[in-house]
Amino acid sequence: MTATPRVGASAPARRGRGTADTGAGSRGAGSPGPSAWLAAPALLFFGLFAIVPLLGVVALSFTKWDGLGSPTFVGLDNWPRVLGDPVTQNGLKLTILLTVFTLIIQGPIALLLGVFMAGRQRYRELLSILYFLPLLFSAAAVGITFKALLDPNFGLGQAVGWDWLNQDWLGRPELVIPALLFVINWCFVPFHSLLYQGAARQIPASLYEAARIDGAGRVRTFFSITLPQMRSTVITSATLQIVGSLTYFDLIFVMTNGGPGNATRVLPLDMYLRGFRSYDMGGASVVGVVIVVIGLLVSFLLNRLTGNTRMESQMEGV
Repeated sequence: MTATPRVGASAPARRGRGTADTGAGSRGAGSPGPSAWLAAPALLFFGLFAIVPLLGVVALSFTKWDGLGSPTFVGLDNWPRVLGDPVTQNGLKLTILLTVFTLIIQGPIALLLGVFMAGRQRYRELLSILYFLPLLFSAAAVGITFKALLDPNFGLGQAVGWDWLNQDWLGRPELVIPALLFVINWCFVPFHSLLYQGAARQIPASLYEAARIDGAGRVRTFFSITLPQMRSTVITSATLQIVGSLTYFDLIFVMTNGGPGNATRVLPLDMYLRGFRSYDMGGASVVGVVIVVIGLLVSFLLNRLTGNTRMESQMEGV
């Protein structure tokens, strides 16, 4: 007597759930869901402040314009003139040099600091605060400060009496690049360390417990667990470092203004000097387009070669 009512009561419930699931599936397949509307403001913002200005720069690269009068269409004349300029070619070499050394120096230091700061010891919290201090300072302030510290007449070398430090770091071509690399890494290593710290704290503790049971040491654990689990973060950090290296401007402009000579005239600085010092907006637009193309190509190739476009879960199998 009791079995029949239970079967009758459960059957409509099952049909209701099936109907609801079918309706949800039809809504998802037949019309755009809420996610599409939520993405619309971001897409609109990106289009207005990224795509439209980029198209304007591309259009200006085919014109002759001093920034005041009316642009004059000159076709492809700007491109061979700018790309064949030894100053621009040297700027491209310097940009590639800074990018390579930024990856070599920033990557390992930021990775090790991030993993170190992911620990739970109390003293690490204090060290983390000290490591993150450069993130609070503007690039202009950092450039002015280090320009004074590296001055051979009244800088840090004179204050402490160290002869090796008392050199013209920003006035000699063979010393200015190492000095800039030190300042750049001092500024941006904390940001990437923060990325690695967050990624390291998301790794399940059970993986480390299993490694300790198997007798793995710290070095083996780092290369077998920590580094593979942070693969996506490493790729993201490397992409940001490459794109950031292609846009170094304010720090170099404040510290050296492209000197001595053209020893630090990287592509972003070359673009600025062409446009606002030489009043060659067409040539400056060519340099700007080159920077964008290089950044997009490198980012695409990096994500393509590393397989990061597949968006696979790092926790698979855990």
